[in-house]
Amino acid sequence: MGSIYGDWLREQREAAGLTQQQLADMAIMTRSHIAHIEAGRRIPSREDARRLDAALNTGNVLSSFLPRNDVATADYFEAVRVLEQQAVMIREFALAYFPGILQTEEYARVILSSAFPPVNEEERDRRVVTRLERAKILEDPMTPVVWALLDETVLRRPVASGDIMAEQIRHVVRLAETGRIRVHVMPFELGLHPLMESMLTLMWFEDQPPLAYGEGLRMGKLHDSPAVIRELQTRYDLALSDALPLKESLALLRATAKDYGHHD
Repeated sequence: MGSIYGDWLREQREAAGLTQQQLADMAIMTRSHIAHIEAGRRIPSREDARRLDAALNTGNVLSSFLPRNDVATADYFEAVRVLEQQAVMIREFALAYFPGILQTEEYARVILSSAFPPVNEEERDRRVVTRLERAKILEDPMTPVVWALLDETVLRRPVASGDIMAEQIRHVVRLAETGRIRVHVMPFELGLHPLMESMLTLMWFEDQPPLAYGEGLRMGKLHDSPAVIRELQTRYDLALSDALPLKESLALLRATAKDYGHHD
């Protein structure tokens, strides 16, 4: 989000004579959450913005001007996009495509060009920009911690040209080699595994309970039930325990990139 929104929130808080902690208490939030919003590091949820408006007596300004006008995502993913920027740990399981935050521009462009109903070039480009903006969370060298668990299908199915597939795979290898992410592959030979039903994202936060997001064809579900999240975390852990170790996963990724006709 741009700093204008956060700056305006800080100005209104200071004009009201409130500390961050006092505003947090009034809006039923944490002080650190307020600090992140004011610094431009986080976007408040619509409910957070409503409570901030009420606490600061700013009508519906903070609710109405949430910085999302230049963002293009499916409606069911919008809440996840916001939460993704706030997470301190993210664990991804990918069944068909590389996770959005790990995608290169060309790979993302091909994936988003396959949308149905088709979208025009301008809308597609907006979606590509949004996806690349999501990936900027990896520019921080430490947070969030990211683990990517990839079904081997993600590597083997040529959803783009050989050039694009090879570069996408090498991009993930580079991120893992620098220690920014961990990546593990679920090999075909494993057969049935606990995460075969859909893709899964698990998110942990500094100041709120963990959440899980599952997605299938044209639908997505954000889970906040502790029982459901425990089940999904257990499924992830079981699948991860059967995946290839990091070193072997990277070897498979490099070999697959070469299979697409390229060399390191």
